[in-house]
Amino acid sequence: MEALLSSTTLQLKPLHTPSSFSSLHSPFSSCSVLRLKGSRKTENYIQRSQFSTVLPLRVSASSQAAPVETSTSTSIPSEMKAWTYTDYGSADVLKFESNVSVPEIREDQVLIKVVAAALNPVDFKRRLGKFKATDSPLPTVPGYDVAGVVVKVGSEVKGVKVGDEVYGDIHEKALDGPKQFGSLAEFTAVEEKLVALKPKNLSFAEAASLPLAIETAYEGLEKAGFSAGKSILVLGGAGGVGSLVIQIAKHVFGASKVAATSSTGKLELLKSLGADLAIDYTKDNFEDLPEKFDVVYDTVGQGEKAVKAVKEGGSVAVLTGAVTPPGFRFVVTSNGEMLKKLNPYLESGKVKPVIDPKGPFPFDKVVEAFSYLETGRAAGKVVIHPIP
Repeated sequence: MEALLSSTTLQLKPLHTPSSFSSLHSPFSSCSVLRLKGSRKTENYIQRSQFSTVLPLRVSASSQAAPVETSTSTSIPSEMKAWTYTDYGSADVLKFESNVSVPEIREDQVLIKVVAAALNPVDFKRRLGKFKATDSPLPTVPGYDVAGVVVKVGSEVKGVKVGDEVYGDIHEKALDGPKQFGSLAEFTAVEEKLVALKPKNLSFAEAASLPLAIETAYEGLEKAGFSAGKSILVLGGAGGVGSLVIQIAKHVFGASKVAATSSTGKLELLKSLGADLAIDYTKDNFEDLPEKFDVVYDTVGQGEKAVKAVKEGGSVAVLTGAVTPPGFRFVVTSNGEMLKKLNPYLESGKVKPVIDPKGPFPFDKVVEAFSYLETGRAAGKVVIHPIP
């Protein structure tokens, strides 16, 4: 597959709209899919709700502090459209609701009018109940990644203002008490410290594809002790995290050599991202290579093989699956300061978002987007846009 590079985003092939979703009566008309060519002017996305009843979403105690805002947009409704689930299970538990309460904000939070969101494996693992013991109470509005426009700020917010275009991962701890109100909604509330101004050259869809994945990529490299002049092997280099590990290792940390694995059809993508060695895992066993690496970054759960490819004294960062020493597992912590640190690399084009060519999926195709992500075949990120 030939990877096509635009000024800001890798387009793997022409984008197309996903097939129709017949199981849901959608209030949205069909829309043309965003073709990512650079920045977009902010549109006024704020609309008043037409609904009078409210879905009774329980809010966890941590978000019950009295809301005090210092600046507010004048067009915020009391209710919003959102995707929810009231039970754990397959993608079929997801329901579209038109009368969900717009979340209140705490003093340290901002309210974002969501323009685009993105899905991550943690989204469907959460929906399946994989960490229900530490999850917030049901029902849940899913979604971690967001890009949008600030419409309200709390009294302690100093760094952003109403009208700012921002992006971020709204859950500080991915597995430990994530918020009940996620990003797959018209509005979401998030702490100021978890967001950053959107890079000026990126569209909302491009920006939404980044936060959790780029923070995971960077934090894993830091924890592995990666630095200039070291070599790295990335397992799952075409995925949402892996595609960013390649770029950050190469262009931010100054790797001496980047190797990465993928299926046959994605090898050219790996090379376009900066991989010096693209390994077809359907034909070659990376653990049998005579060359070993300072760091192995395992995004796909091949820990036992990964440790065979690392140099003595090296590190193996593991995101999923079994951990074999010297491997270590970590769970990303959302951090707006990290996004601010990486913004110059995004604005210069040294690091580029990678959006799967089957998307962006419109807001009424969220079930299809989840189902596609769960096939494990996505290249880059699965993005939801536009969110009306």
